[in-house]
Amino acid sequence: MLSQQEMSDRWELQDLCFYYAHLIDTKNFDDLRNVFTEDAHIDYSVYGGDVGNREEIIAYLKKAVADDIFPNSQHLNANVQITVDGDVGHGRVMCFNPMELALPEGGTETFMLGLWYVDEYRRTPEGWRISRRVEEKSWKFNVPDFMGI
Repeated sequence: MLSQQEMSDRWELQDLCFYYAHLIDTKNFDDLRNVFTEDAHIDYSVYGGDVGNREEIIAYLKKAVADDIFPNSQHLNANVQITVDGDVGHGRVMCFNPMELALPEGGTETFMLGLWYVDEYRRTPEGWRISRRVEEKSWKFNVPDFMGI
């Protein structure tokens, strides 16, 4: 049976994962300092993104996911599997991510990504934070504009 503390920790970590998705979709990248530890390792390379620490990834996201490149996105997290052992935790979080890519000649193209976040968490004086996040690829699907979507 889970203790009250473990249930609380798991809910806090789940909320942290949902908060991350909200910040990415609203492009509030500076607030990721409230999600990742200062020494976090973040790896978005599975889909061609950067690998780096918190500040490097915030700078990368400001350029790579700007409104003129990706005007709209949604990160839907599900199947959140979290384990906690004291002040550390591990997680595997499924993400369904439709995104709209702005095309240079105008218009947009929609594509969807399926992935998992493989996480390590650490309890800090400010609360739980992600100390390591690695994207793991599942699938990718393009929906061309000519389909009328």
